[in-house]
Amino acid sequence: RAAQALAVASALKNPKVRVINADAGKWLEQSDELFDFVVVDFPDPSNYSLGKLYTVSFYRLLKKHLAESGLAVIQATSPYNARRAYWSVEASLREAGWNTWPYHALVPSFGEWGFILAGKGYRMPDKLPVATRFLTPEVLKSLFLFPPDMARVDAEPNRLNSQPLVRYFEEDWAKVIR
Repeated sequence: RAAQALAVASALKNPKVRVINADAGKWLEQSDELFDFVVVDFPDPSNYSLGKLYTVSFYRLLKKHLAESGLAVIQATSPYNARRAYWSVEASLREAGWNTWPYHALVPSFGEWGFILAGKGYRMPDKLPVATRFLTPEVLKSLFLFPPDMARVDAEPNRLNSQPLVRYFEEDWAKVIR
């Protein structure tokens, strides 16, 4: 574990990595930078203050800061436990004009968790561009397949003036956490 912690600390010191701790929307409004890759790992949309970070308007703003061939990955809650919430995030990205590739993975401390890969003109590669220890082409392909209990459902995009995502999130998780 110490080696893992050291590796993470070293990775964050890499000059190619930049961590920005600021209100994401305000920071993007003031910036003119373009990025090749963005990791969006916000807290879950459990209230309207957090829900604003998952809106169509935020994703449109973020898209202006992504290079044409760039990608973003968005943490999007559990497609198993909060199915409507997950698909609402995906619908919000699509309404904002993104190409999306929803996927899920089993995260030991969280369970089945969902993410969305998004880009402007990106095309998924047919094979992995680098050698990996655990990720095989078969495993990669399986991440993008959703079983019936996680499959796409109709969900409204999350807009600043209505934020159905917050309602979906609360209602979906209320069925899990009793």
